[in-house]
Formats: sequence, structure tokens, C-alpha cells
Amino acid sequence: MKKLFSIVLVASALVFTGCFKDDDTPIVIEETTIINDNGSGGGDTGCAGSVIIKTGSLTEDETWTADNIYQLNKKVVVPNGITLTINPGTIIKGAPGTGTLASALIVARGGTINAQGTAEQPIIFTSTADNITCGETAGTNLDQNDRGLWGGLLVLGNAPCSFSGDILEAQIEGIPAADTFGLYGGSNPNDSSGNLQYISIRHGGALIGEGNEINGLTLGGVGAGTTISNIEVVANVDDGIEFFGGNVDASNLLVWAQGDDALDIDQAYSGLIDNAVVVLGDISDHAFEIDGPEGSTPAGNEGSFTLQNCTIIGNTVTSNGEYADYRSRARGTTRNIYAKGFKESSDVELDNNAVSQNYLDGLLSFVAWEVSGDDNTMFIEKVGCAQNCDDEDDINNDDIDEPFITTFTNDAAAWTTTVGVDANTVGATTSELSWTYSNAKGGFGF
Repeated sequence: MKKLFSIVLVASALVFTGCFKDDDTPIVIEETTIINDNGSGGGDTGCAGSVIIKTGSLTEDETWTADNIYQLNKKVVVPNGITLTINPGTIIKGAPGTGTLASALIVARGGTINAQGTAEQPIIFTSTADNITCGETAGTNLDQNDRGLWGGLLVLGNAPCSFSGDILEAQIEGIPAADTFGLYGGSNPNDSSGNLQYISIRHGGALIGEGNEINGLTLGGVGAGTTISNIEVVANVDDGIEFFGGNVDASNLLVWAQGDDALDIDQAYSGLIDNAVVVLGDISDHAFEIDGPEGSTPAGNEGSFTLQNCTIIGNTVTSNGEYADYRSRARGTTRNIYAKGFKESSDVELDNNAVSQNYLDGLLSFVAWEVSGDDNTMFIEKVGCAQNCDDEDDINNDDIDEPFITTFTNDAAAWTTTVGVDANTVGATTSELSWTYSNAKGGFGF
């Protein structure tokens, strides 16, 4: 008969610089280890090692290994000057909780995460409710409709962002304002937060306040020195991956069954997003939601994004499920997009005057979209003035302007092509994402 021993290691009380708080109580750095004494890998854990429970701010460099399961209780922070290395195949589980009790892994400015999984051994972030264990890539008791069971992964850097009021830094969405390890933004476009490769993030998006949930992967002011490639987000309550400013490039992304938008760009993000797949779920909203600079001037490379080589798969189940929404002075290029499975009413929308003016001025462009022949013609919608949107009365006017709609629709005929089902010549190279949980569980045939 196997015996389980519980060892609780409690360090002296440490308060994270900048008020690491939970209900105004300083967090004690605490680590709990449950050891299977015969090391056989059986028993409750299914692992040869331990379940290691982490809470609070790391105080030295750490390496998390695949023979253990790491459990996030509340917030775990990688602070300035500390490196967290996560080995291939490691499973990290977030505990349930909302508000200040929501679990999350946060890489603060100046902290470094080195999480390099492989296609055969991805690093997996999931919920403690998931029965997945060491050596596995999927459990059996949760699916794409199980959302909000823990928080998410947040990486924050010192790269430029465009904030309202032209401030240099701001508090990231999803972290209470009192927790100043949630600050992001700065003046270093080459800032590095580390390396994220072959990572699957599942069942997250815990609520921290009314209408405020944590994204699957949040990137705040992350700089070009960071590597982000082969990232999957499944069943998150809010957005799948959100880019708040910064200029990090990201490739080989997959988002499935998110509650809000799949790929979200804000605050003059100016990097390249290349080769992405979006599969909308039953309650998903947009495949893309794109915002521009919030300050008076864009940040970094004129605040212009590039989003290219994407396959987006819609749904006909809900009233949501749109192609894309371009808002608030968005500027950049969206090209080589293949779309299928959307409703007749689904649209690409420019939803205010400022973004419409950017389109007219050539600051926002669309190139080579192909829509599957099993869909009806993409609906192009624009709200706002037709040209010269400099007048304040125009900018605040949300009346539909028919001449502009005609212009935008005519333009769309040039960049949109109807093709046979899966006869696309643009879109993602989906085979790059064959390693994902989504492909295995969703049966997408990548």
C-alpha cells in the first residue's frame, strides 16, 4: 500500500515590493510538497515526483520539471531579476478562485520566463479540476466548454505602449490596481521577457471584477527580444491572446472556443502575428478585435501591426461569431486570411470615425482574404463619417454614412475572393499546429 507524505515548507513572511497583497494581507511565500514515497509514478499524483503548490513571489531562480505537477494558488509572480525555467512536458494547474483570489502566473517587468516545450512534450497550463497527470497531454474530464476554472498567464515588459494621457506605464487588465507587479510599458522596444514555445493554456479566465476576466495569454508591453511561438489557448472566458502595446512577434498561434475575442490587439501593438488559427466556439465573439493607439501619438513603428497567414473558422450557433472588429484608430495590415463557417450576417466592421479615417488615409489595409464558398458574401460594415473625420462633431457621430459603406464594400470586392470549400490559397499552414490539444480533441485534421 502506497503512503503519501505531506511536507509544508513555509519561508519567513515576505511582502513583494510594490504591495503584493491579497485582501490587504501580505502573502507568505509557501510551498507544499506531496511526495509519493516509492517514486513509482502511481498513486494519486500519477507522477514520480511531487505536487508542488506555489503562492506569491519567487525569491530566486527556479526550474519546474515534468516529473512534478505545479499548482498555482492565487498569484505567482516572477519578479524583476528572477528567471523561471519550465521544462518540456511540465504541467501547471491553477486553483479556482475569483477576484483577488484568482490564480495566475505573472511575469513582471524585468522578470524572465524560459518555457520551451516541444511538439511531443508541450508545457500545459490548466485547471486543478483537470485530471491530466504527468506524461500526458490531455485529461479526460474537461472539454472546450469548461471555462473560467482558474486565471491565466500574463507576461509584462518594458516596451512602448500608447496609453491615454500619454503616460509611460499602466496597470494590466486582469490584475487589481493595488498589485503594482501588474505594471507594464516603458521605452525599450528590444526588451526581453524570455522564451515561450509549445505551450497550451486551457480552461482559464477567472473573474476578478464585474466584466473583467483574465485572458488566456496576456502580453503587456512585451518587447522584440522575447520569443513567442507555438501557443495554444483553449476555452478561456475572455480573450484568447491579447497584445497590449509592445512589439513582440508571435507565430503559430491557435485559439479555440474563447468566450470573447480570439486575437485582440490594443494600445498600438506594432509587431508581426504570423500563422494563426482561430476556431470559434458556441459563445465566441470576434476572431480579431483590433484597437489602435490610445495616446496622442502612436508608440513604436508608428503603432502599426501586421496580422497575416490566418485561418479563421466561424460558427452559426450564436448571434456573435464575427470575422473582425477594427476600432479606435486601428492602424496596420491584415492579409492572407482564409475564413469559413461564418453566418451570412457576420461582418468585418470599422466601428468608429477615427478608424474609418485611418482606412481612408491608407493607415489601415486589407489584402487577400478568401471566404469559403459555403459562406455567403462577407458583410462589410462601417459606422461613421465618410472622409475628413477631423471635426469633433463628425468624430462623435455614429450615424451610418452610406457613401462610405459603398466605398468600403467596393474596396472589399478587390481584397475578398470566394473560393471552394478548403480550396484556399491563403491562410495558415495548419500542419504547424498539429501538435495541439485542439487538433486532437476537435478533430480539425491539421
